[in-house]
Amino acid sequence: MPEPAYPAARAVASAIEAHFGRHRAAATAAGRVDLAPPPDAASVETIVDAAFWASLRREEGITPKISLALTPPSKSQLPLLFSQSLPLYAAALAKLAPAVERPGIHLGVWPENGALRVWGTTRTLPPLCFVLEVIASGLLVIKHRGDSFGKFVNVAVLEGDQIKMIDESDAKEPECPNMVQSLLGFDRVNTSAVDGQVNVLVQMAASMRAHGRGGALLVVPSASTTWVESIVSPVLYEVTPPFTAIADALHERDTAPDSHEWQDDLRRAVDAVAGLTAVDGATVLRENYELVAFGAKITRRVQHPLVERVALTEPIVGSAMTVVSPTQLGGTRHLSAAQFVHDQRDAVALVASQDGRFTIFKWSMRENMVHAHRVEALLL
Repeated sequence: MPEPAYPAARAVASAIEAHFGRHRAAATAAGRVDLAPPPDAASVETIVDAAFWASLRREEGITPKISLALTPPSKSQLPLLFSQSLPLYAAALAKLAPAVERPGIHLGVWPENGALRVWGTTRTLPPLCFVLEVIASGLLVIKHRGDSFGKFVNVAVLEGDQIKMIDESDAKEPECPNMVQSLLGFDRVNTSAVDGQVNVLVQMAASMRAHGRGGALLVVPSASTTWVESIVSPVLYEVTPPFTAIADALHERDTAPDSHEWQDDLRRAVDAVAGLTAVDGATVLRENYELVAFGAKITRRVQHPLVERVALTEPIVGSAMTVVSPTQLGGTRHLSAAQFVHDQRDAVALVASQDGRFTIFKWSMRENMVHAHRVEALLL
């Protein structure tokens, strides 16, 4: 029997079509010619509906985790083609899930004789390719490929009957952190493609969130040591000399741009540093990506007041900035990170919670207080 329609699929379809249309027009105007075909509302609705019902099924007791990409085989490099394409049905998707659940593998979907069908799998996608990823039962993320290296750009998060459309306008705010701009795709898709473009802190945030233990990363100026006034001394896990694997990988990229070995080196270095954030205390990274300490205990700077108010925003359509007590943001990590940025206003703090929340703390000159940017919807 045909499955009932998923109401959120129809509700989000037109907005998704408009989003990709805007980005495609801007990218085309910038001279891009390698873009994926834009999705239409009907295709979006069909793919979202099929993926939602597939996410509620079980294969050997396991929730299917799949990624669907709307692209023809001709837009992929070395695609794996099925001799006969498969119908875009929940049952078929759930059956395929065990074969494609590893990161980087997408099921290719494209119209055939007037109906969307699954033609095979691919590891490469053209820029601005519509992608839908099943994260968990009833939890879907619509995204697109930005640059050739790094995280995809999220467009919408659907969880049951809840729809969160990402608000790109936050990227235009003068004080928006570069990391948030990168997560919103604001500095990637609308410009010429440069192989090797990467935002290290975005990769770090994704890796911190992936280990699931929670953690805090303090990014401090490279030419200043005033941050030590906000750290309990001595630091149990001080790193001497500084660990420079991330900086070394970026230097390798700059000196040998045609080589791709630096990408693997960078991933390993980022994962190594992100893993240290699971240790109780904060990890300290200079702006030049040199690791100098981890497990550091944050303390209030001498003769500085306690942080009492924090501006809180989330880049979701319909949400507005609120001013809250830092105790409302989470536990000890959030409170200490807010205090650190309150005392060290040229620093940035990244905090991952065990429940998946992720917050970026940065001083706001406009609001004259710490600004907490909630970005977990961008990291799924």
